[in-house]
Order: sequence, then C-alpha cells, then structure tokens
Amino acid sequence: MTASMPERSGRHNLDPHLDRYAARTAGMTASEIRALFAVASRPEVVSLAGGMPNLAALPLDSLSAQMAELIAEDGLVALQYGSAQGIPVLREQICEIMALEGISAHADDVVVTVGSQMGLDMVTRIFCDPGDVVIAEGPSYVGALGSFAAYQAQVVHVAMDDDGLVPEALRDALAQAEKAGRRVKFLYTIPNFHNPAGVTLAVERRAEILAICREHGVLVVEDNPYGLLGFDGQTYPALRSLDPENVVYLGSFSKTFASGLRVGWVLAPHAVREKLVLAAESATLCPPTLNQLVVSRYLATHDWKGQIKTFRENYRERRDAILSALEQHMPAGCSWTRPDGGFYVWVTVPEGVDTKAMLPRAVTARVAYASGTGFYADGFGSRQMRVSYCYPTPERIREGVRRLAGVLESEMDLVRTFGNVSMKPISGPENPSPDTA
Repeated sequence: MTASMPERSGRHNLDPHLDRYAARTAGMTASEIRALFAVASRPEVVSLAGGMPNLAALPLDSLSAQMAELIAEDGLVALQYGSAQGIPVLREQICEIMALEGISAHADDVVVTVGSQMGLDMVTRIFCDPGDVVIAEGPSYVGALGSFAAYQAQVVHVAMDDDGLVPEALRDALAQAEKAGRRVKFLYTIPNFHNPAGVTLAVERRAEILAICREHGVLVVEDNPYGLLGFDGQTYPALRSLDPENVVYLGSFSKTFASGLRVGWVLAPHAVREKLVLAAESATLCPPTLNQLVVSRYLATHDWKGQIKTFRENYRERRDAILSALEQHMPAGCSWTRPDGGFYVWVTVPEGVDTKAMLPRAVTARVAYASGTGFYADGFGSRQMRVSYCYPTPERIREGVRRLAGVLESEMDLVRTFGNVSMKPISGPENPSPDTA
C-alpha cells in the first residue's frame, strides 16, 4: 500500500512536496516576462529589456592567450579550492579600483563573491529576520527585491526624483516605520546610474542621507555596479567613502569587464566581514579560483581603465541613440529619464496604459522591454517600463523604439475607445534572469 501525501484544502496538487517547503518560499515568484524571452531572444525581435553588457569591445584574442597561459603556468592553483574570502591579490586590486571613488579600504575587509548578487543575498541573510523592513528606492533592482522576499523581509519604497533618492521621503519612511514599531535593518540604494531608473543621487544629498540613516540607527547597503560608467568620465564619491563604518559596499566586474566570470565583491565594516565570510563558506565554500585569477591577470596586464573608457563611449553612443529615438517616435504624454551613465532609461506612459498587459503585444510586434511592475515589491509601476540601450546597436535601438512607439499608439487608441483596462497590481517581486538583471 502506498502512502499518499497530505493535500492542502482537500485539493489535489501537482507538486507532492508542497507541504515540505519552508514558508519563505512563498515569496519566490517567477518573472512575469521570463516565458516571453524564448520569443524575445529571436533575432528579429529587438530586445530593449535585458541588461547584458556589450562585450564586443573586449580584447578577446589577448584574453584567450592569457587564459591558456594561466592554465599552463598556474593550473594547479587555478583549478583548486581557494579561500572563502577570495585570493589576496585580487582583493588588493579591488581596493585600488574602489580608490577611484574615494574609498580607503584594506584588503582584509573585502570578500570576493560569485557576482554582486551573491553579496546582496549574503547581506540580506545575515541581517534580516522575517518581518524586518528594508528601505529601497521605488523603483528598485529586481534582483534585490527577489532576495528580500526570499528572506521574508518587507520592502518599503522611498520616492526618487531626477536627483535620486529624496532625503525627506527617506526621513518620513523611517519615522513611520518607527511609529508603527517596525524594525528597519538597512537602506538599499543604487546611487549611481540607477537600475532601473537611470538617475544619479546628487552629491549634495549623499551626506544628508547618510546622516538620516545614522540618526535612525539604520545600515546603508550601497550597490554600485555602474559607478565607473559615467559618460563624461566623472566618478562620484561613494557613500562608503563618506561613512565607512555604516556602509556595506557591493561591487562587480560584470559591467566593467565580463559578466560571465561572475566575480563581484563586498566591502564591509570589519565585524560584518567575519559574518560574510561564514555566509560565503556555507553558500559556495569558495568563489572559483580560476575566475578570480583571470580577473586579476586582466587587471595586471591590460589597460583596464582604457577598456572602461571604451565601454563608456560605446554606451554613450547607444544612450544618445535611444534618447533621440524616444524624442522622435514616442507619443505625447510619455516622459523618460536622461541617464548620465549606466544602461537604462525609465519611461512613463500615459494614464490608462498598462505596460505589463502590453508586453505580449509588443513582443508580437518584435520589440521587448521590462515592464515596471517587476521593479516594485508592492505591485506598482504599471505605467512604467525600463528600456535598456547597452546591448543592441544604435540602429537596432532606433528601430526598436520605433516599433515600441507603434505598439504604444495602438494601446492608447484602445484606452481612448474602451477606457482604462489596466490590470490590478499584484504584490510581490519577480526573480531576475540574465535578461532582466
């Protein structure tokens, strides 16, 4: 006789393990657009959705020779286990990179991670209990929202404007949380060339925001993958440089070198560093030594600053293409941000248009974007979309925006004819994929 699994609410469920899952898995929801990417990745579809770096400018010939030399000369080290904290030489090189943004750091306080997403996950794991509050800009990075949901943290969004996070909105959110007896663990912020909003936190606001967090006893988690990709070459002072003891800094080589190597890092106050190393050991045992050595050799033997300059020029050309195309083609009533760096433009469409509902029709018209609802934990963002200019050529960008504008015009005609048929917001973040990160 075979024992049957218990069923919830007396109904048959296709997943026999449903009653075994931890409660926190309830917050792990699939991306609303992941299923569309099998179609969106077809060559005839212009994808303005993904945040994939354009790696065509990398010196692949010299990199392939370097990797062959690495295996031949140091293969026994490169292919072996390593330290959970990362190899010392790379951690020292990371400190030199962060110095460009005014950060004075010691290699002992750097933890190398498998991409900065792992760092964000570890920080959330060691700080957040179920029900704790995380303050984040609205909108915010979809991967961060997924991590917060996985650990059952509650996200409170704080408004931004063209100068980034609004200090008074942050102050009000913290005061309201305290009044309600809710425990705020940290502020999560992307100060430079924000994903998805494209805006940059004004320099004059940075010290004020840090002071507000200090006043309320709230840690700051600074996520800065785009900081060296300012189109005018300007680098802004990192929040970490202004308040080393209350800021955990997340960095990555995914946007300035190669995303496929999955090498990032966390710079944390010394006591926090110890907890992060323990978390890293339990998650991966150690980051891949081979990947770290590839990055380290690249930094030591290539003109990596010149390579970043090349990336900036390529992305600036694409940014200019998308802004001019939006200006030329988008219907009246639309607005968008004008980024000074990074990968993204945040578009707001007229009242009554639901970008989530419109997305399948856009893919049918051979253009894709990321709908705004995925960048909020509370289901808002139905009038917004993120369009990315980092990967397609300028010609493809212009054609993609032309197609997108045509879809939007048709959607607006439907709204004018039948009224507002927007979908009701559904709470919960999406899990990211490489196409939406």
